[in-house]
Amino acid sequence: MNYVGIDIGSTASKVVARGEKELHFVLPTGWSSKETTMTIKERLLTEGIDVLSDETKVAATGYGRIAVDFADYVITEITCHARGGRELGGDNLAIIDVGGQDTKIILVARGMVQDFLMNDKCSAGTGKFLEIMANRLGITLQELFDMADQGTVLPISSLCTVFAESEVINYIGEGRKREDIAAGVVDSVAAKVAQLSQRKSLPDKVILTGGLSHSEYFTKALSEKVGKTVEPTAFGRYAGALGAAILAEEKSR
Repeated sequence: MNYVGIDIGSTASKVVARGEKELHFVLPTGWSSKETTMTIKERLLTEGIDVLSDETKVAATGYGRIAVDFADYVITEITCHARGGRELGGDNLAIIDVGGQDTKIILVARGMVQDFLMNDKCSAGTGKFLEIMANRLGITLQELFDMADQGTVLPISSLCTVFAESEVINYIGEGRKREDIAAGVVDSVAAKVAQLSQRKSLPDKVILTGGLSHSEYFTKALSEKVGKTVEPTAFGRYAGALGAAILAEEKSR
């Protein structure tokens, strides 16, 4: 049997397959979740996984999960991210997931979701904000972190991405150093994520998932804001898809 988890996110779609075939990949979601879903279906077929076969069970999650019309199970993001986070960090932990359009705080105790929070749709504490700011500065996301590590934080106070971008444009117009602007951008996102997470009592174990989960610089900045060590996770970008694949297997038993 093959068990496939598909996480259709706002900016990227992640796929994890477990069982007879073990693989994972990510691709841009693009403008159409439906088209992305078809691309995933074709990619899996080339890897020897026929999603329409009785030998394959598929679970879909993410904001575009309803577009996966061949899914055997459609499961909420919180449930899948919690299951994936458990696999990555254990049964008692907090999962901070910084996605493209939202940030989620999920508290897991004894393997069960105890509570969760999501940020406001208009807030700038997301990965998409970092991408927008990196593009504005003419650098990649990794270069943004590298520059931030060399800079001094410039304050960016706006909660809205549009107004925060205006602050960055003003700094550029003033001739401020890119390193300092980059440090301000990363600090701003870390502060907003920390503000959300501090609305709940976090356990000792805290992991970061999502597109920024591999960044030691961001986790360091976030740890300082949260007051606890936030651990990066090498496979954290796939937490939702991993959880979906595991749940597909568990539901099929």
